[in-house]
Amino acid sequence: MRGATMAITTNQGYARLPQGDVGLLASEVAQRLLHSTALARLAYVAADGSPRVFPMLFHWTGDEVVFATFGGARKIRALRARPAVAVTIDTVGPPPEVLLIRGEAEVHEVDGVLPEYAAAQHRYYGEQAAAATIAEIDQPGLRMARIGLRPRWVGMIDFQTRFPGGTTADEFAQVGREGD
Repeated sequence: MRGATMAITTNQGYARLPQGDVGLLASEVAQRLLHSTALARLAYVAADGSPRVFPMLFHWTGDEVVFATFGGARKIRALRARPAVAVTIDTVGPPPEVLLIRGEAEVHEVDGVLPEYAAAQHRYYGEQAAAATIAEIDQPGLRMARIGLRPRWVGMIDFQTRFPGGTTADEFAQVGREGD
């Protein structure tokens, strides 16, 4: 989705796209969230069949949301068995902004520090702290897993032009009111 790196700058441009359209990734809100230091929350089904949501650092490549974990993490086996995942990246606002992504996770184990892990460390913590963290973990025998998610479904809520349930501002204002 390299074309999504150029943000649509008017609310009207993305407001017409339906929830689920990957074109929403090009919106100003989505691009801001994908390049932010907000944590992504990765939802998946664990090996025991129960749902899990795990907050994680992430890196947006322009095509994939990439998460990194250390070799041997339980989520690796669970994601390979059931790769369907959902991700949310959000701010508390006001107004809150929410990016919702669904797709299939691809997991690949690698030796050494995953480049996307290093990139996320730099974005979240700055050069000095990232360099210290990477130096600490970059030891012989380090094994990491790359969890890549190519968006197949994208939703966005900005509480300005896009509201939960695909409602308009007026419809959303009426939600929960008696007699309507």
